[in-house]
Amino acid sequence: MRAVVQRVASASVEVEGRTVSEIGPGLLVLIGIHDSDVDSDADYICRKVLNMRLFPNESTGKAWDQNVMQRNYGVLLVSQFTLYGILKGNKPDFHVAMPPERAKPFYQSLVDKFQKSYNLSSVKDGVFGSMMKVNLVNDGPVTMQLDSSQSSNKTNGAAVDRT
Repeated sequence: MRAVVQRVASASVEVEGRTVSEIGPGLLVLIGIHDSDVDSDADYICRKVLNMRLFPNESTGKAWDQNVMQRNYGVLLVSQFTLYGILKGNKPDFHVAMPPERAKPFYQSLVDKFQKSYNLSSVKDGVFGSMMKVNLVNDGPVTMQLDSSQSSNKTNGAAVDRT
């Protein structure tokens, strides 16, 4: 599983001209699901994203000191199979992404994990399989890429921290 995590001042998702989800300050997380992903990949991504210390501690002045939960900020999850796109010539190929019929319930279980691990009202998501317009105001900008150990062993993704 791959997550592209962006610290945002705000973010929203529109489908067919209608805003379906929005957050204020927090994290916008683009989620790619690999064909071989299992529950342990989702557990890892959920734990790491919610505990990433991407926010300053305003009381101590320390940078990179607090996570999204400590700040009581929002998390907006957006499914994005194109994170597992591979160029073949000039044409993208998505064969390593999990097929939609399996990916949809798997993605929903990931959303549920985030909501249970943090809180229901702070975790929002887009509409799986829809053409979405994702609007964001980057804060920093701060962008991190995170790969779970299962999928990163099968692709040439970013380095993996397995802690």
